[in-house]
Amino acid sequence: MRYSTLLITLVLCHQLIGQDTEPTMSFEEYDPASTLVVPENPVKRAKFPFVDVHSHQWNLTKERIASLVGEMNELNMRAMVNLSGRGFDRAAGDIGSQEYLAGMVRRVEGEAPDRIVMFTNVSFKNIGQDGWAKEAVRQLREDVKNGATGLKIYKSLGFSTKDSEGNRVAVDDPRIDPIWEACGKLGIPVIIHSADPAQFWLPMDANNERWLELKLRPRRKRSADNPAPFEQIIAEQHNIFKKHPKTTFINAHMGWMANNLDKAGEHLDTYPNVNFGIGAVIAEFGRQPRRAKAFFEKYQDRILFAKDAYNKEEFYTYFRVLESEDEYFPYYKKYHAFWRMYGLGLSDEVLRKVYYKNACRIIPALDLEMFEAADD
Repeated sequence: MRYSTLLITLVLCHQLIGQDTEPTMSFEEYDPASTLVVPENPVKRAKFPFVDVHSHQWNLTKERIASLVGEMNELNMRAMVNLSGRGFDRAAGDIGSQEYLAGMVRRVEGEAPDRIVMFTNVSFKNIGQDGWAKEAVRQLREDVKNGATGLKIYKSLGFSTKDSEGNRVAVDDPRIDPIWEACGKLGIPVIIHSADPAQFWLPMDANNERWLELKLRPRRKRSADNPAPFEQIIAEQHNIFKKHPKTTFINAHMGWMANNLDKAGEHLDTYPNVNFGIGAVIAEFGRQPRRAKAFFEKYQDRILFAKDAYNKEEFYTYFRVLESEDEYFPYYKKYHAFWRMYGLGLSDEVLRKVYYKNACRIIPALDLEMFEAADD
């Protein structure tokens, strides 16, 4: 009995010692360098001049404009679309004033003409009150007179925006119809971001590709009542595309369909007034290069280069995915893509359309001849 007890004790001690000495690490820490030997062709400057149709610049001082233009020149970014034209008034908890937009337009025109294009924004703060739509349309028209050349709709519409009675305002709320109609009559595009990736609504478990992102950014987790199901918000967005065929829309982030290109193609086939911005979804193309290349070739007239959060070095991955035929290279944010990228090797014809020709067709302030001159 004593011998058996001693033996069991020794075995348990051995197991415990083994557990203590085994190396452990978290998923976040595991990031091995690839031993794969393949050609590497990093791209730090776009092959052709391009427009970034999705950027947010909140405080364009004279010094910031100069710094920004310097980096744009390095990247071969001929023009940038600033979607935050009105800025944000923290004291009011709402978008900024018409004076803010007009002042920023004047500053940009003085310091860097033709390099930064301004979109305006709409305040939904008083929606539900008498006269809201009429006043919103009036302000929109005034903003266009002051230099705005498009409208940006933030994802707060459909998420956190509430009317004067405290109810969630749906993306397709009929009270907003005059805004979409006015954009069509003014000939300006609407770039709209609705919902978030569908995985944010799924259980946060080992089967969720966005698990790490949700762990690091827990406020991004959604549910059917926070504030509504993913499918409902997306359906609301599609309703306005259908209801306003004479208005040109840019569906930001490809409407979260870059991981399902069959569905994305059906979307463009269904709504000829809709175009895709590729901001924040380049990692989806980089893991399916053959299908993504075929998609870009088929819908080459409907896709616009977009980045979203501005960081000069992050553009390099976009260029490499679109232009090169490199294999198995890293993305710049592990929590967005823990997989590796592959280049699509797009043709010059397709690249030119994605980089600037499509944007010049859609956004009035962009001069195609200026881009073609820079392309020579």
